[in-house]
Amino acid sequence: MMKRLLPIYRYACARHLSLALLPPLLAGCSYYFDTGPERKIAQRVEQRLNSDEQLSLAPLSKTVPLTIEQALPKFKERRPQTDLSLPSAKSVGEPVVKAQPKASKPLSISQVRTLALENNLDLKIAQIDPKIAATGVSEEQAKFDDLIFARAKYGTKNTPAQNLDVVTFTSADSSSSLLKGEVDKLTAVPQRTDFLDMDAGIVIPLRTGAKMTISVPFDEKRQFKGVASDQYLSALRFSISQPLLRDGGIDANVAGIRIARYEQQAVDVKTRLQAIRVLAAVERGYWGLYVAWGELDVRRQQYENAADNLVMVKKRVAAGLTAAVEINRAEIGVAERMEGLIVSETTLKLRQRQLKLMMNDPEMDLDTPTVLIPETTPMLVQFTFNREQLAQRALQGRLELLELELKLAADLTKIDYLSNQTLPLFMLDYNYASLGRDSSSFGGAFDQTLDGNYSDWSVGLRIELPLTNELRRARRDRSIQQRLQRLTTLQLRELSVRREIYDALDQLEQNWQRILAARQNVLLAGLNYDAELKQFREGLRTMTEVLETLTRLGDAQLREVRAIGDYQISMIDLAFATGTLLGHSRVDWAIAADGS
Repeated sequence: MMKRLLPIYRYACARHLSLALLPPLLAGCSYYFDTGPERKIAQRVEQRLNSDEQLSLAPLSKTVPLTIEQALPKFKERRPQTDLSLPSAKSVGEPVVKAQPKASKPLSISQVRTLALENNLDLKIAQIDPKIAATGVSEEQAKFDDLIFARAKYGTKNTPAQNLDVVTFTSADSSSSLLKGEVDKLTAVPQRTDFLDMDAGIVIPLRTGAKMTISVPFDEKRQFKGVASDQYLSALRFSISQPLLRDGGIDANVAGIRIARYEQQAVDVKTRLQAIRVLAAVERGYWGLYVAWGELDVRRQQYENAADNLVMVKKRVAAGLTAAVEINRAEIGVAERMEGLIVSETTLKLRQRQLKLMMNDPEMDLDTPTVLIPETTPMLVQFTFNREQLAQRALQGRLELLELELKLAADLTKIDYLSNQTLPLFMLDYNYASLGRDSSSFGGAFDQTLDGNYSDWSVGLRIELPLTNELRRARRDRSIQQRLQRLTTLQLRELSVRREIYDALDQLEQNWQRILAARQNVLLAGLNYDAELKQFREGLRTMTEVLETLTRLGDAQLREVRAIGDYQISMIDLAFATGTLLGHSRVDWAIAADGS
């Protein structure tokens, strides 16, 4: 059997026995946690959590960013050259509210972010998680709290006479033969004894796995029957029990604290990620509201143009310049655009309510008549990015990847601890006591303990060898497989991050091209509408043909507004893919927690 068990413990004994026999018996009172790998990842976490959650696009662009006016001529080169000039009307890309309601609230995107940080319920829920994780660290650290104990026991024994052992007498003096060789029986006389036992001390658990106990026991016995033999006993006791293999060493005993700290940092990272997600969603909602206002303006312009055409047609019919059927055609155009205007107003209300929900401002109820008006103008410039540079930045900045790295570090610590648990239990026990006795008082007995004339001590070893050890091995193997699974997940997550970066860059470029195409379409459609309206006045076109060109103009304007909104959202998605927020300083939890 020993030959079968020997290979199991050979490596364990060589590695851990030497570790446990070193000064940790005394040095265990000092707490060592900051190892090399742990210090490195802790610095990464601290640096990441204290860094700005901001993505500045301009420095990352390979070329100078271009505005629409600068990029539009290059875009035109891909189409036949024309002599068209810009219309005098205001571009549809900037929504205009002609008559703001009385209960209106202009909002910039920075104000929306601040309100979300102060009031968003998802963030308030997420802020509880770091506090819960901090209690886990405190629980693990409390395992090494010192324990002060005290015990007291008072009792009385009133015993009858009792037969004791049969003994043979010998003489200490070889020359004396008194009672030598006599056999007799001992008898305990009837007696009453009052006794008082007291003990006080402290138990100190060490980071090496040892448990040290220092105590001062007192014992008083007073006899009132038979032969009086009062006595007072005291002692100063010291004992220590140190595991040398299983549960021995600092690494095994602080593993729980390390894992709890990794989990706490992972929760901090996850909470910061939740804040970024909420703020990104708020920004998307803001630009969704911007698009809703733009669509409403386009629908209103369409309706007003159709109404103006109806008035103009009625005047021409009254003057005999146009057939009466054109009035019906013009009225149809007004009715069609009325439906679009109603739908746009409802869409605006829904977008406002969605943004109010995310801001959760106490002054703005979900169904309040307060109308939110976006003040921030869109960033309409073209960027040319280094795709690989952004991908590397994302791999370094994505909080999901940092969270996985923390979990992998916790897995490694757990594997080391479970490997230690597969070792045999090998304990070193040491006890020492300085004794004292007096027949009159505790003080005399305590003085003898300080003199150190009487003492007892012992040292011993204990060992436990599990026959199969399958339970602990299975736990270790499961932890190893979980870490391998998480490593594969990390590789998959890195590939997903790279894909998100490339997708965001392609979407950003697509939406910029959409803006240019829509702007070009708006220019051409506006000129075409003016030309068709002019020919209608000359009697060469019907109102149906004029309304068709007006519809094309409105569709082009709507596409431009939506392309501008999608372009802003694409920049938010690009920043989110790198693990940051667009043009925004790092998340300030003081604002979120205090509301100040």
